Amino acid sequence: MTVHYTAPYLLNPQHKITIDLVGMGGTGSRVISGLARINEGLCSMGHPGIHVRAWDDDIVTTANIGRQLFSAADIGQNKAVVLASRINRYFGYEWEAMPMFYGGQATSNILITCVDSAKARVMLGMKIEGHKRNVHEPTDRRYYWMDFGNSQKTGQCVLGTLHPVKQKRSEHHTRSSLQTVTKKFRVLTKMMGKDDDPGPSCSLAEALEKQDLFINSTLAEFGCNIIWKLFKEGMITHHGCFVNLDTLTANPIKIV
Repeated sequence: MTVHYTAPYLLNPQHKITIDLVGMGGTGSRVISGLARINEGLCSMGHPGIHVRAWDDDIVTTANIGRQLFSAADIGQNKAVVLASRINRYFGYEWEAMPMFYGGQATSNILITCVDSAKARVMLGMKIEGHKRNVHEPTDRRYYWMDFGNSQKTGQCVLGTLHPVKQKRSEHHTRSSLQTVTKKFRVLTKMMGKDDDPGPSCSLAEALEKQDLFINSTLAEFGCNIIWKLFKEGMITHHGCFVNLDTLTANPIKIV
């Protein structure tokens, strides 16, 4: 069995772990709720917890209600503002809403992307992996990048490292680096010229022809569980998974 031990700073930090959550649509609107649950669990165990910045330059439309976690009262408002404000009111946090496009301009310990297209995913990967910084302050050091991607009834989440993580001695074989989504699936670069983002839907019924009702929430649960394991168990044996709602199956991505 091959394992990856969590970057030590995440387990015993002097400050809250910083997370940039990019894309507050079908998956991101679920992930931010999962992150709040993770924070509550961490704080109950004496950990400083996490601080999240939610990024999205899009506004809520009628087609978002139902598949994404928005209501009619949210229509016309920025998605990041709606969701961050909701979490802050419910849990008493001070998480930040960033109602703008994320192009890698901010750094955090963990980057989570829930973007709509292969092009956006690849361009973002090129940006952050092409400008890695070996900073001395751990609060500004990018350790992990988790990406969520899906089609109508299938999808995947992949956790990768942005810097090698020193591994402790173990009876298991260890892996200091985990492949990011753009390195693991190089076919994404071939999709950049294709229009895999068909644009906004006019209604929920039309939106469900592109992405089924529960694919986003299912992926969000699996991905948040991997992040939870990083903190709670201090190690992981899988760094992602594939989900298929047609066959009701989930296949893990082993660390190799």
